[in-house]
Amino acid sequence: MTAIPLLDVKDLTVEFATRRGNVQAVKKVDVTIAKGETVGIVGESGSGKSVTSYAVMRILDRAGKIAAGSVAFTGLDLRAASEAEMRDLRGREISMIFQNPRAALNPIRTVGKQIEDVLRQHAQAGSHELREKAIEALTQVRIARPEERYNAYPFELSGGMCQRVVIALALACRPQLLIADEPTTGLDVTTQKAVMDLVVELTKARGMSTILITHDLGLAAAYCDRVVVMEKGCVVETAASRTIFTAPSHAYTRKLMRATPRPGITLRDLLPEDDMPPVAVTPVTADETLLSVESLVKEYPRQGTTGTFAKFFNKGEPEKPFRAVDSLSFSVKRGESLGLVGESGCGKSTTSMMVMRLTDPTSGKITFQGEEISAVPASEFARHKLRPKIQMVFQDPTDSLNPRFTAARAIADPLLRFSSLKGEELRAKCEQLAKLVGLPTELLDRFPHQLSGGQKARVGIARAIALDPALVILDEPTAALDVSVQAIVLNLLADLKAKLGMSYLFVSHDLHVVRLLCDRVIVMRTGQIVEQGTAAEVIDTPKHEYTQELIAAIPHPPVHA
Repeated sequence: MTAIPLLDVKDLTVEFATRRGNVQAVKKVDVTIAKGETVGIVGESGSGKSVTSYAVMRILDRAGKIAAGSVAFTGLDLRAASEAEMRDLRGREISMIFQNPRAALNPIRTVGKQIEDVLRQHAQAGSHELREKAIEALTQVRIARPEERYNAYPFELSGGMCQRVVIALALACRPQLLIADEPTTGLDVTTQKAVMDLVVELTKARGMSTILITHDLGLAAAYCDRVVVMEKGCVVETAASRTIFTAPSHAYTRKLMRATPRPGITLRDLLPEDDMPPVAVTPVTADETLLSVESLVKEYPRQGTTGTFAKFFNKGEPEKPFRAVDSLSFSVKRGESLGLVGESGCGKSTTSMMVMRLTDPTSGKITFQGEEISAVPASEFARHKLRPKIQMVFQDPTDSLNPRFTAARAIADPLLRFSSLKGEELRAKCEQLAKLVGLPTELLDRFPHQLSGGQKARVGIARAIALDPALVILDEPTAALDVSVQAIVLNLLADLKAKLGMSYLFVSHDLHVVRLLCDRVIVMRTGQIVEQGTAAEVIDTPKHEYTQELIAAIPHPPVHA
């Protein structure tokens, strides 16, 4: 007798009601998951990966509905289950890690209390052991100082830290099925490996099954037993992991493989043949220093070290502030691309926020185009004459977009503030920028919640380049993009740098991507530089043990012959 699959999805069709009629986002999808199996679902943004998982969890938004097909979990018909039954199943039997960690967390409740809420709701711990169980959950996902993080709010944690908290929430009740929707988007490679190794370990130890939804084919190759490839709402190929990566049968799968960054390739190699003309990348020859950072320090007070009762709680001794960035010095030349890499919490994003003048340094000096901009308070720099010349692409495309602005309005925002464009000229400029970043112009009138993660990221990039800046700070700009769109965006960024002479400060945990785009690389750890040099030197022949660990942790699929 054939064993009943843990999850059995047959002919699943999902429709969304729009002003232009019903749109099929998922079309006759078949997916089965056996007990203890890890299955990857890969494909581009908008291919239907996440919608399929939302249908399984019965959490489609009001406009969406399952139009046809069946969804069975351990033989239970989930389409016929009541909402009360689904609430009981969610979190306890089927748990999900969402793509946007900050949106999944309550901003006004500490992360420890949020884990306790889940444990309490599903009767997984008594009141006397809730704190202990919550701290244990944080420890399992490799969060440093879990006792301290237990009392932290989401806004006090980095994007990578928030992602790990969401994973801890999902694993807290030891579910049978874990649906991980881009679970490592905000994580550095070493933490990504630790988290994915943990998920695999738990899958084996508990007989747990996992659906890994990802655009990272290397991750799918390294951790999945089988892979399902989706395109435009349909499954185009399903096979064992090694088979699909060494001998892909569908043209779309081969396209995704080609677009995956890996050692020994160039930016142009990522693109399909004749997709776009070769990028005219010219060597950096300018000696003019655009940006100079000297002895930069950023400190934050630790919890409990300020206020009336600080001395009481700290036993009379004020605790030293946390130093996120420690005496950092570097420079960026005009037309140069500098990569800033390191684990989550190492100070990369804090450094970029200070350079962008969104936060003030504790001490140190930032000079841009010969002017010391660190002397201007962050609160006043928005009106400074140099503001248009420094722009940023943020790590989280959802949080960085105004939910009340359409894509066109978001792209137009810097133009409205710093240019004289209006009416049709402004619209034409927005359409031009959208085309540059691969965003279909018909999406310009949509709001952020109507766009996929990759589409929102492209809006952010278009907005950043709207004013022809001299320096663009790219904070994980392709982390939310599928590989084929990432390839286009990386080639676009390289082309813009070559044509316009822009400089990039590229913050990333993906060293393969850094090598493709950057001239030089700085490796950071605990707020300090541990290694720096040309991209080839640092990545091909790393000298520091920490850099070697970062490179060794990068997953990549087998090379397709």
